[in-house]
Amino acid sequence: MPDLPAGPPTPPIPLAALLAREELGLRRIAGPADADLLWVHTSEMADPYPYLLGGELLLSAGVLLTDPDRYAARLVEAGAAALGFGVRPVHETVPRALVEACERHGLPLIEVPPGTPFTAIARAVWRLMSEARHRELRRVTRAQQALATAAARPDPVPAVLRQLAAQLEGRAALLTAEGEELHAAGSRPEPALREALRRLARVVAPGEPPSPAPPASAPPASVPLASAPPPSPTPPASAPPAPMSATDTFGEAQLSAYALGGGQGLVLALATRRRGTGDHTVAGIAAVLLSLLAAPHQGADAAGRSAALVRMLLGAAPQEVAPLLGGEGPWTVVHARRTDGAAAGPLTAGALGASLGSALVDAGRGGDPVRILLNGPAPLAPQPGWTLGASAPVPVGDLDAADTLAARALGHAEATRTPLEAGSPASGLAALIPPDHAAAHARALLAPLTAPLADTLRCWLSLHGNWDRTAVALSVHRNTVRQRIGRCAELLDMDLNDMDVRTELWFALRRT
Repeated sequence: MPDLPAGPPTPPIPLAALLAREELGLRRIAGPADADLLWVHTSEMADPYPYLLGGELLLSAGVLLTDPDRYAARLVEAGAAALGFGVRPVHETVPRALVEACERHGLPLIEVPPGTPFTAIARAVWRLMSEARHRELRRVTRAQQALATAAARPDPVPAVLRQLAAQLEGRAALLTAEGEELHAAGSRPEPALREALRRLARVVAPGEPPSPAPPASAPPASVPLASAPPPSPTPPASAPPAPMSATDTFGEAQLSAYALGGGQGLVLALATRRRGTGDHTVAGIAAVLLSLLAAPHQGADAAGRSAALVRMLLGAAPQEVAPLLGGEGPWTVVHARRTDGAAAGPLTAGALGASLGSALVDAGRGGDPVRILLNGPAPLAPQPGWTLGASAPVPVGDLDAADTLAARALGHAEATRTPLEAGSPASGLAALIPPDHAAAHARALLAPLTAPLADTLRCWLSLHGNWDRTAVALSVHRNTVRQRIGRCAELLDMDLNDMDVRTELWFALRRT
């Protein structure tokens, strides 16, 4: 199944949108009118090329400008989107040679008037980028809701494709590994474009690798198969796995292909007029839904988990999907990280889940821990090569709180070099206080603290005020821990060296 994108990246800002801000007084005096800005950078170096990433609006007052032609050529070579040149106090006007060089090299040149600070331009660009990202997020959210609604229809696969084609204003097709169309929506493309989509689909479709070129001694292609010599007993080298997605262009059409999970070799193929920043996210959401909807012949357990995921995507409450996951609970959340510091791949994470008796495993990404959902009150045991943090068994409605508790337990286990740290429900005197009263007291007492400060204080108290272990658990420097704890003492107006104070704070932090 393809990875679901976390969200669309920030769209680029058209240069025209920045020029339209009348309060800045900017004026394009050379180069093309169309340019996309990704960020703003200020430099007075004679050659800023080594420090540019591409897509910048470079702002400069020309302090070291000696060779305008080379300067403009180097900016274009670095991929800069445009040059903003501030007049005064270095130059009374934009040098004519620079205007001609930018026109010659196709670099938009913007005149910045004396009354406009460079910081005002940067602030305007960031504001435009924020507005564009919010618009894109709203668009992606609306598309996700529309796709989820389509997935609930009696004919979910064609409905999702129709909705996807409408959202992306193009062609959406579900193809087999051989390129056969099972379902499609949107305007019917010309034969050449359909063939280009089939070729792109074969890039991501799982299957046999392309046959290698025959050796010089092999018979010609016209010789019947029966007369060919037997194949060599030496197995060919395994081909690298196919990518999960691929893109291409055909004329003005933007082509995309996404491999679907389920072992069927199905591919979602798209042909659109544009490829916006949020379109990959929308297509990824559709690919996830189609992977779940178009995968028949699953085992009972896998089918139940897929049904649970689809229902949660459509807004079902955890209590409604818990029976499909294999039990009524209670549920225990486990966070795990390898003791050698290496990243845990899907295979190693799956093996850990199997050792703990669960197939509900999230391998995580990057430095994220492996997360495992266990059904039932079965006792946990340390696992060789792993550090584990577990929540107390909870009803399915409390899984969010259990996930937080498991994360804290893992941090404590790593700081104390303990292979397994298990959270526990309230007991002893704490169990005698009604939970709602305890929570209200905790909120009032800890109200001055931000979430990072509260988390630091909780970890520091759990480790008996040890600065080094707290720094390890939070992955910060020990001086940062000291600063945060000092800030907690100031905001709470309490002496954190007093055991009575520590006890009351610990009680409150355990209820948040």
